Amino acid sequence: MTARTAQNPPELASANPSYNDFEQNTTSPFPTLTVGATADQLGLFRVLSPDGKIIQPDSDLENGTGVSDADALAMLRSMVRQRVLDDRMLALQRQGRIGFYGAATGQEAGTIAAGHALELRDWIHPALREGGMLLHRGWPLWQYLAQIFGNQDDTSTKGRQMPCHYGSREFGYVTLSSVMATQMPQAVGTAYAMAMQHAAPDRPICLGAIGDGATSEGDFHVAMTFAGVMRPRGLGLPLLLYVQNNQWAISTPVAKQTAAPTLASKALGYGLVGARVDGNDALAVLRVMRAAADHVRRGGVPVFVEAVTYRVGAHTTSDDPSRYRDERVTQQWAALDPIERLHNYLKIRGIWQDADLQALREHSDEEVRSTLAKVEQVPPVALETLFEDVYAKVPPHLQAQLAEARRYHAKAQ
Repeated sequence: MTARTAQNPPELASANPSYNDFEQNTTSPFPTLTVGATADQLGLFRVLSPDGKIIQPDSDLENGTGVSDADALAMLRSMVRQRVLDDRMLALQRQGRIGFYGAATGQEAGTIAAGHALELRDWIHPALREGGMLLHRGWPLWQYLAQIFGNQDDTSTKGRQMPCHYGSREFGYVTLSSVMATQMPQAVGTAYAMAMQHAAPDRPICLGAIGDGATSEGDFHVAMTFAGVMRPRGLGLPLLLYVQNNQWAISTPVAKQTAAPTLASKALGYGLVGARVDGNDALAVLRVMRAAADHVRRGGVPVFVEAVTYRVGAHTTSDDPSRYRDERVTQQWAALDPIERLHNYLKIRGIWQDADLQALREHSDEEVRSTLAKVEQVPPVALETLFEDVYAKVPPHLQAQLAEARRYHAKAQ
C-alpha cells in the first residue's frame, strides 16, 4: 500500500482517538470480552496511569500490581535497549549504511511485555515490530545486526531477506514474511502440532502477532475461523493471536479498516476469547498475556488480544507519515511514552532512579555502537549462496547461472 496525500491532514485526527478517549478496565485482565459485554468490548485493561502510578492497587497481588520487581526491571531493560537500537538503526538508514528498517518506537511495552509473558519453549510467528521479543529471549545482538546488513554472519536468512526479517529455530522465532497476515494461519498450524504432541494442562503455546492492518487481510479471517473450530483431543488450540493496534496500516487509519467497535470484539464471531489492553502499559500487557497463556496451555479456546497503542514514528524508513496524518495527535501519544511510564513506576517504588535510566541508555548505546563497528566489517555473503539450500546437488541449469553470475561479478569488481 502506498502512502496517500491528505489535502487536510487534521481531518484525520478524529479517525484516531486520543489516549483519554478510551475507557478503562482496571479490575480483571482476562477474559474481558463475552457476548453482550459492551463495556468490556470498549474498555482497556490498565494497571498504571500515564505517570506510573497504580490505578487500583490490589493487596492480594504482588506489589499491588501482580508483577514482580524483577519482571518489571527485566522488561524496562529490554525496552530501553530496543529504543536505543531503533534510534541507531534509523540513523544508519538515513546515512545509507542500511537499506530499510521498521522501528518499534513507542510500542516497546506491547512488544517486550508480550514476549516476557511467554516461556522459551513457546514459539512466535512475528510481525514487523516483534524483533525485540527475539532479543529479549537472548538472541545475540550480533546476529540481529548481521541480518540487517545481510552479511556472512547472517545465519538466519543468509542475506536473502530484507532487514528486520529475523528468524531463529533455537529461540523459537519464525522468520518474518513481508506478506501481511500469512503468519496467522501458520501460527494456527504450529499450535495444532503442539496440541497433538503435548498434553494439557502444560502445553507449549504459539503466539501469532500482527498489526491492525493485517486484520483486513483474508488470512486473518481464515486463521480466526480455524482457531475457533479446531479441537484436537477435544481441547482448544494452545494459541494466542496478538494484534498491536497502533491505529495506522501505513496510511490507512483503523477507523477505515473495520466497523467493529474494537478489534478484540472480532474474537466473539469466531468463538474465541477476546481481551483488550493498554499497549503502552507494560504491567497490564504482561498481566493479560500471562493470563491468556495460562488459559490456552490448559486447553481453553484460543485468545485474541488487542493491545491499543500508537505508531509514533513512520511505518518504516520508506514512509513519510506527515503526508497523511495529523502529527499533533502523534505528539499527544508520544507523551505517553511506555518507557517513562514503567520507569516512573519503579521510581515510585524506590528501586530505580533517573540516574539508573540514564546509565542504562548509555550502556545500551555503547553496546550497540561497539557491536555495530564489528558487524560492519564482516564481508557480504558469498555469491555461491544464491544457488544453495534448494537442491542437494546443484542441477546443470543452476550451475550455468552460477558461472554466468561469477563472470558478471568479476567484471563489476
